[in-house]
Amino acid sequence: MTFAKTLLTTFVLLYVTVASSALWADENQPMTDHSMHAQPEQMPWGVAGDASQVSRTIDLRMGDDMRFSPDTLTFKKGETVRLVLHNDGKLLHEYVLGTQKTLDAHAQMMLKNPGMEHHAAYMAHVKPGKTGEIIWTFNQSGRFDFACLIAGHYQAGMVGSIEVSE
Repeated sequence: MTFAKTLLTTFVLLYVTVASSALWADENQPMTDHSMHAQPEQMPWGVAGDASQVSRTIDLRMGDDMRFSPDTLTFKKGETVRLVLHNDGKLLHEYVLGTQKTLDAHAQMMLKNPGMEHHAAYMAHVKPGKTGEIIWTFNQSGRFDFACLIAGHYQAGMVGSIEVSE
């Protein structure tokens, strides 16, 4: 690994560690209120949504069989949705939106750091028997993905796809 890559990796891990320690300090604090952010970060797969703009709610189930149900979702460009994530298993699961490339990279980082805790508007960690949610605006058309990136879950096939049409 080159010095630049090592330095970049170290910086990213340090940033994630510092940012996540503040966010995870109180597990009873809701993790879905993104109103404290002045401007949501635009991602290639969309942007954090405003709850007042939700046009529909999608229920997703996560289980210890390492599957999502449903595992294929379709939206129209510009649609804001509430994704309600039900963990029906006995293990912690997460839901992370992204592209195949970003999910692959994140999954590799999770394998190297299995205890790493983090949070972003496009992900939710859901404890066994609990429910989480993401409010997301799909303002970019294309094919995107979602996955559980907890070490071993992604590798076992806990993935799904999203198609956003014009």
